[in-house]
Amino acid sequence: MLIGDVARRSGVSARMLRHYDSLGLVRPTGRSDAGYREYSGEDIRRIFHIESLRSLGLSLREVGRALDDPGFAPSQLVGDLIRQTRERIAGETELLTRLRRIGAAEPAGWEDVLQVVALLQALGSKSAGKRQRAALSAVDEVPVPVEALVEAVLSETDPNVAGALRWALARSGDGGSALLAEGLGSPVAEVRKRAVQSIAEIPGGEATALLRDALANPDLVVRRYAALALGARGAADAVPTLIDMVVEGTNDVDAADALSALASRPASADRIAAGLVDRLAHGTVESSARRRLTQALADIPGSTASHALADLSHDEDRAVALTAAYILGIRDAR
Repeated sequence: MLIGDVARRSGVSARMLRHYDSLGLVRPTGRSDAGYREYSGEDIRRIFHIESLRSLGLSLREVGRALDDPGFAPSQLVGDLIRQTRERIAGETELLTRLRRIGAAEPAGWEDVLQVVALLQALGSKSAGKRQRAALSAVDEVPVPVEALVEAVLSETDPNVAGALRWALARSGDGGSALLAEGLGSPVAEVRKRAVQSIAEIPGGEATALLRDALANPDLVVRRYAALALGARGAADAVPTLIDMVVEGTNDVDAADALSALASRPASADRIAAGLVDRLAHGTVESSARRRLTQALADIPGSTASHALADLSHDEDRAVALTAAYILGIRDAR
């Protein structure tokens, strides 16, 4: 079979067949009277073998070894090809992500494209200072897609940079809330913590709804951050978790402040005071926790809190009694 016929039937161009010949991969077994290459059935089968191996990503040199070296073992080469393919896919995926983010920024011209690229590179810099400057400029100077800010804040370990990124996200609007919600379900505890901290700084109903959902999160740290944020937003849903924090002594001062803020309405004040008193009545609550609960009553207005403090001033735990009496004295002076 002449080279033209082989090219048509195999799909391999005549030029490539000549290249294979020059490399010694497939040498036609004969020549016609006119000197043209003639390929046998075995030659054609070898061509198909070459194309099959090339489809796996083997170089022509590796293809030659695979076909001609009896001692050639494919296992290591296939393993290398798997690794290279994964790296290539990761690189292509990163490029696709970057292109989509540039497109989301809706650049008006190439100057805008270059600015967005520079900012995305700065957000991924090893220098914390560069990352922080990029975060601070992400709102007013160069519009960066919210997706890029969310990815950055969920992976940021430097507290100053993380604060700048949360600020940028809060300034960008409610759009980052849904993306951050995925971080709340991350298998990595630090990512969950960064996600709830970021949601806490985003204003709006969508963020508040996510924080309410976070009160039922299996991660105790997430629940605590959500409760503190909801307390600042006036959401009474946070009260049970805030009282738990007072009992446990974890951010208990912040939790007590949040309870005080929530107690600005008389009806809420009585419910919060009743919740604190209920926990005080539990026999399993340790002395230190009872003191913290008593202190938390200090800034809760209303008769329920006052009556509870009056009773606690006679508590058998002297530290609790003294604390309650002191608070009562201050309340009376007011």
